[in-house]
Amino acid sequence: MDDVCTVSASRRAGGRAARVAQRAAPLADNLRPIRPGLSGGQYKPLTDAGVQRIHEAALEALEVIGLSQAPETGVEVMTRAGAVLGVDGRLRFPRALVEDMLALAARDITLFGRDAKYDMQLSGTRTYFGTAGAAVHVVDVEKREYRESTSKDLLDASRLVHHLDNIHFFQRAMVCRDVTDNLLMDMNTLYACCAGTSKHVGTSFSDPSHVGDGFEMLHMIAGSEDQWRARPFVSNSNCFVVPPMKFATESCQTMEHCIREGMPILLLSAGQAGATAPAPLATAIVQAVAECLAGVVYVNAMAPGHPAIFGTWPFVSDLRTGAMSGGSGEQGLLSAGCAQMHHFYGLPGGAAGGMSDSKLPDMQAGWEQGILNVLAGLSGLNMVYESVGMHASLLGFCLESLVLGDDMLGQVQRCVRGIDVTEDSVSIDTMKSVCLEGPGHYLGHEQTLQVMQTEYVYPAVANRSSPKEWVELGRPDLVQKAIERKNRILRDAAPSLIDPIADQAIRERWQIYC
Repeated sequence: MDDVCTVSASRRAGGRAARVAQRAAPLADNLRPIRPGLSGGQYKPLTDAGVQRIHEAALEALEVIGLSQAPETGVEVMTRAGAVLGVDGRLRFPRALVEDMLALAARDITLFGRDAKYDMQLSGTRTYFGTAGAAVHVVDVEKREYRESTSKDLLDASRLVHHLDNIHFFQRAMVCRDVTDNLLMDMNTLYACCAGTSKHVGTSFSDPSHVGDGFEMLHMIAGSEDQWRARPFVSNSNCFVVPPMKFATESCQTMEHCIREGMPILLLSAGQAGATAPAPLATAIVQAVAECLAGVVYVNAMAPGHPAIFGTWPFVSDLRTGAMSGGSGEQGLLSAGCAQMHHFYGLPGGAAGGMSDSKLPDMQAGWEQGILNVLAGLSGLNMVYESVGMHASLLGFCLESLVLGDDMLGQVQRCVRGIDVTEDSVSIDTMKSVCLEGPGHYLGHEQTLQVMQTEYVYPAVANRSSPKEWVELGRPDLVQKAIERKNRILRDAAPSLIDPIADQAIRERWQIYC
């Protein structure tokens, strides 16, 4: 009898262990509850009439106000297409010109990763979350202090993003303050981003004269210029305007060079409402749209159909002090409203989505990042930049916040996916079985086990235990768990994802600090 009990218990345990192992195995991408590129668009802070009114106001601003300070090459390109250079030196854009260039603009573009599994299809309301910014400090959560950011910090951030599933791309998030030469700073920035991840990367150049070196490095990483042009895995984050309504001359020169080299462009307009953009939220969007439409004309007059992201990034001021308030509810409204304008034009678009004004990864950071990312995702913003890691209104970047943000973005993307209503999902057969014939609960039911991976998202570091279990576990602290996961990832991550021969050649060509 004991032998029978032992065998039965063994079978039950083995069967349960097998089921647990099966549930723990990675799911195919099409079965995962969340995945890159989920479609949003459920949230629309602007009415259809409001969208049309903003569009008309932006066209009027381009015709009446125009933009100043374009480089001579840009003036030549845009006037040849139909822009009008006034005696005041401002370029003005007739409505017909803007409409013609919008017709030529690239839609449904792909941003490539070095690994094809990280390619991002920017179409419709598909959403992707990533980093961005130019923080000059790193948040040391253990010492509760800020220090200058370094090239090693940037590399570590890139390596973390590579191993965090819910962060889909890595745009330069910190300034390499340990590199004093500007050319070497740009080269170290590009190297650190590409060495840490094979996801799509975004970077910028501090001077147009540095772009040639940048493409020399990219060709080495890709294997050749032809291989780079076939799959350009880095985009240029380009602040081509200085709001309000001025071209940034040197950035435009950089943009022209990047276009010639086949690099996708993020047309970034980053006015601050109440400071460099109008204080009313609607008019702040008008200015951002007008500036980015000027960018669409610029790009497509030079290279019709070149891949460009409509980067309306209006920020918010705390009007009591003039300080930036990137974690505010108004910021979420601005980004969601911009997403509607991207959809109106049918253009791939991006905006800031998850900054925090808090100095540390605390409750304030949690609500600010959560609210802003949910609004951005539900609005169907294609590229949600600065979604994780950024504190102190873009002045500080926190590696632990990347880890915490991965959990947060998992929940955000579950909200974006919404509720699947199918014949199977609303069938009451299981309800009848449980209520009329079964135990009166759904725990352990076959249906429950079937959907526990495909319908639900589980955090990696967030704690869902009861108070009693929490005490038994030693009262784990959320930030401490993030530190531990960060350290595990960095300990096991490859030192560089660049081919060793190319990596050595890069180090021989430029002084690499990390």
